[in-house]
Amino acid sequence: MLNESDLTFIQTVLTFWDHLNQNQQTMLLENAIPVNYQRGENIHRGENDCVGVLLIKSGELRTYILSEDGRDITLYRLGADEVCLLSASCILENITFDVHIDAEKDCEVLLLQSAVFQQICNENIHAENFSYKSMIDRFSDVMWAMQQILFMSFDKRLTIFLLDEVARTGSNTINMTHEQIAKYVGSAREVVSRMLKYFENEGYVNLSRGKIKVIDKVQLSKICSVGTKLIS
Repeated sequence: MLNESDLTFIQTVLTFWDHLNQNQQTMLLENAIPVNYQRGENIHRGENDCVGVLLIKSGELRTYILSEDGRDITLYRLGADEVCLLSASCILENITFDVHIDAEKDCEVLLLQSAVFQQICNENIHAENFSYKSMIDRFSDVMWAMQQILFMSFDKRLTIFLLDEVARTGSNTINMTHEQIAKYVGSAREVVSRMLKYFENEGYVNLSRGKIKVIDKVQLSKICSVGTKLIS
C-alpha cells in the first residue's frame, strides 16, 4: 500500500509523470509496491531474472557482471532518487548479457511491475524517452568502467575511486574494506592492499580496519594527471 510520501516520490523520480493520462497514472500506482532489501542481498541474478523497475528511496545498489571464474566487475552503483531499469532486463531489447544486482546497503525501494512499465512506455513517448535516456546514462557509466579497467594503470583507477568516494559522500573517511574496493575497481584484494599501503607510505592516506582516510587529496589528484605507473 502506497502512502502520500510514496506518491510524491514517484511523481518526482519519474519525470514523465505529468505527461501520463489518468489511466496510465492509476495503472502505475496500482502496480507499485514498497520493498526493503537487506545489505548483501542479491536482487537480480541474470538475464532470465526479471524483478521489475526499482525506484530507490534510500540505500545503494551495485550492478555487476560475473566472469566464468567467478570474478565480478562493477559496472555502476545507484543511490537514492535513482531508477534501476536493468532489474527489468526482460523488457529491454538487445540486453543479452547476465547482469547481477546486489544491495550494497539496506535499501528501501518502490518496485514497479515490468510488464506495466513496458506497456506505459509503449503507449507514452515521454515514458519511452525516459527509459532510453536512463539506459544511455547507464551505458555511459559502463563504458567509463571498461575504459578504466582496459586502459588505465591501477594507481590511477584506485585514485579516481578514492577521490570520487570523498566527493560523493562529503567525507574524507571511506568506510570500506579492501575486498569491497577490489570489487568496485575490478581488481584483486591483494593488489588493492598493496597500492593502498604504498599510498599510506607516501602520506596520501591513513589506513585502519575497514577504513581509509584520505589526508592528501592534492597529491592523489596529481596521480590522475601524470602518465607514470607507480607500482603493480
